[in-house]
Amino acid sequence: MGRVGQERAAARGIVRSHRGEPRALAEAALAIVERQQHVAYEVFRASPAAVMALKAREVEGMLSGLHDWRSVDGFGCFVSGVAWREGVLKDVVLRRWARDERVWVRRAALVSTVPLNLRARGATAAKGEAGRTLMICEMLVADREDMVVKALSWALRELVSRDAAAVRAFLAEHGGALAARVRRETGNKLRTGRKNPQGGHGGVDGGGRA
Repeated sequence: MGRVGQERAAARGIVRSHRGEPRALAEAALAIVERQQHVAYEVFRASPAAVMALKAREVEGMLSGLHDWRSVDGFGCFVSGVAWREGVLKDVVLRRWARDERVWVRRAALVSTVPLNLRARGATAAKGEAGRTLMICEMLVADREDMVVKALSWALRELVSRDAAAVRAFLAEHGGALAARVRRETGNKLRTGRKNPQGGHGGVDGGGRA
């Protein structure tokens, strides 16, 4: 069993121990997040109800543990993005993250848009949530930190599947200011449905290695 499999197995045991108790499950995940970060994220992945039992300050407290692309992407996809979508976090919080001096926090703001638009992460809005997604993307158009550029491309590409017209309008307005990677990958997604139509896909779609 690989690392992710081990983390998910450990998380399943915690979820089983607190079945039907979202707040208790949230507290169990919070208790281990510093020493078993990805197991905690897997608990929240398995139980969105536990995310909804969090307080905003508890979500923000996890920001200090973000240190690489994997920690940010697990946090954004399984915790903060769900918390934002479900109203635990307000728009003003994500806007503050997008202005943060820490690159991993800025990346987290962008990755948090993924659960707004990706069905596999629980998105239900018929056309996604272009307004909130593009609000964060616009704030980071000029950011040239590599991890932020990759996350901006990811955020836009996930929105393409739900509201391609909104993404086309965004590119038309901001294309001159966007990094070449963002223009290329998002344009490919709009034209072909793939980030890299000629192959060369590295890592998970949108992840730090992509």
